[in-house]
Amino acid sequence: MRADRLVSLVLLLRQRGRLSATALARELGVSTRTVLRDIEALSAAGVPVYAERGRHGGFALSPGFRTELTGLNHDEALALLAAGSGRGEQVFGLGPALASALRKVADALPEGHRATASDAARRFLIDPETDLLSRRPATEDVPDATMIEVRSAVLAGRKLRIHYAAMGRAPQWRTVDPIGLVTVRDRAYLLATRSGEDRTYRLSRMLAAEELPEPAQRPAEVDLDRLWRERCARFLPDQIPVRVRVKPSRRDQLAGTAVAVRAEDPGTESDADGWLRLEVTYQDAWHAEWALWQLTTDAEALSPQWLRDSLRDRAAAIAARYEASS
Repeated sequence: MRADRLVSLVLLLRQRGRLSATALARELGVSTRTVLRDIEALSAAGVPVYAERGRHGGFALSPGFRTELTGLNHDEALALLAAGSGRGEQVFGLGPALASALRKVADALPEGHRATASDAARRFLIDPETDLLSRRPATEDVPDATMIEVRSAVLAGRKLRIHYAAMGRAPQWRTVDPIGLVTVRDRAYLLATRSGEDRTYRLSRMLAAEELPEPAQRPAEVDLDRLWRERCARFLPDQIPVRVRVKPSRRDQLAGTAVAVRAEDPGTESDADGWLRLEVTYQDAWHAEWALWQLTTDAEALSPQWLRDSLRDRAAAIAARYEASS
């Protein structure tokens, strides 16, 4: 752990020049006292780090000193630097590790490529915190302690004990055999088995987790992409399918409120206005009615009939209420 921190400290000084002990401590997530001890260790190991005193002083490396790392071309480094600029860096609690890795990537490049790649990466913005309508996406926080236990059990192949709050149920402790982790639209899931049965757990609903010493009962090889598709296929039939026609400008909003988009076709010849036709799924009747109601007259539920009836009755009730009050 300390060796990784010492490398990160050298790379920070390489890329940013002179930094104060306070700034280094903030970047590395340690105390200033720890930074001072690390500086002493680097000096003793022959790394040419020196201190500049005064108001704008700090620590710096002798000009020309660099570590030697090779193997990445410009586009490979650009891809990593751009990916690291997105909110995905916090996936599975690996944000600090990614930050450290990106410092090493930047330092590995030749001088000319390093400046070009860093500047190019700043031209890309991946998954900003708000969209064009200033809406913040729904994010799910998982405590670091819980994430560390889950991730460790998955990688080590050990059983995992979790305190899980399933929707509409009281939290319960359960022991599972973890298989892998999946992230979809900023939501993270644990794929596991419990007593031999497939289980999928949302990490944000885990109140606590504990890695156990016993080995997990799971296959040595796993195809997570295939496994996720299979579980989605089993899960989706439990949802409510709805056929909808929608104005093209509201298509993304419709898809964003649905559980899934199962099929999509351009409007038929009878849709002279060019509306789109989609088949989507919702969690339940309330979810379907709520989602379609948000789109007002820019969407129309084609089926099932009970949904059309429900939306019609709601609109009629509102119209009657306002007519009476006027």
